Amino acid sequence: MLPAIFALLEGRTIDLESTLSHKIRGSANFRLTRLVPTRATTAAKAAPALGESLLSRIGNTPLLRLEKINTQFPSVEILAKAEWHNPGGSVKDRAASRIVGEALRSGKLREGVALLDATSGNTGIAYAMLGAAQKFSVVLCMPANVSPERKKILRAYGAEVVFTAPDEGSDGAIRKAQQMAKAHPKKYFYADQYSNDATWQAHYYGTAEEIWRQTEGRVTHFVATLGTSGTFVGTTRRLKELNPKITCVSLQPDSPFHGLEGLKHMATAMVPRIYDASLADRNLDISTEAAYEAVKRLAREEGLLVGISAGAALVGCEMVARELRGPAVMVTVFPDSADKYLSERFWDE
Repeated sequence: MLPAIFALLEGRTIDLESTLSHKIRGSANFRLTRLVPTRATTAAKAAPALGESLLSRIGNTPLLRLEKINTQFPSVEILAKAEWHNPGGSVKDRAASRIVGEALRSGKLREGVALLDATSGNTGIAYAMLGAAQKFSVVLCMPANVSPERKKILRAYGAEVVFTAPDEGSDGAIRKAQQMAKAHPKKYFYADQYSNDATWQAHYYGTAEEIWRQTEGRVTHFVATLGTSGTFVGTTRRLKELNPKITCVSLQPDSPFHGLEGLKHMATAMVPRIYDASLADRNLDISTEAAYEAVKRLAREEGLLVGISAGAALVGCEMVARELRGPAVMVTVFPDSADKYLSERFWDE
């Protein structure tokens, strides 16, 4: 054994196993064995779980070129974030997941407490999806005239829905949620997406960074509709930090009486606390009829079945593009697909 030890100290390579076996082979007191992995070691080396979790699929949505529409504007590239690729089918998955995550971490949302909020549909669907996946109850206040598809989706997820007067729109749903939260403060966690900073932060840390990366920093214009205003506020704040020269344009209905579900006419509506009007370089008014027509054009010219607010976003992009004389890279957000609007009459008109 001593020669082997000296060899190791001198840095020479030896076959320790054969040396040991030769010296002690036949000894009654020693048997050379190879190490066998223990059960714990085997478990530690087990293959990772296949697939992805539901939460990991929120965000990082594709950025689509509008091939046919772009031919009308040779110097402008119009690109759209395809938000229906989120697992809940809309851009609202982003804000809802951040709101829920912070509420769970803080203990505001816990066993025996239900999440309560007002919604026109998509945020409610996102809450309901997360509630089913993460095992918490969801109670939603919603205008009774939202599309039948949205009502069916919420029932499928198991959410409880309190319907409010159709003529009061999203403001009526907000007032009802506020009343319920005030009457039963221990029963509900009132998420209040219109006042919750997590709504715009989801886009500040997510949507804006994705747009910057996907355009390789070439984005010159950002155009988006206003509902809670979270998408526009959060994305604009971050893009302006990355490049103050980016032009950011907000879009809203041209009248308090409109058919752009989920969008707000800020002059007459309950203005969300998170809304910051000073962020927009411009604000454009969009008619319901123009948005409907744009939805049909996107289906028949681009092969994209998108929702009504996506149609409004396209109208706004085209209004800006017509005025541009130099090269531009314009990015907008298509909040959802058409699957929640196929019962609308405008498809057949």
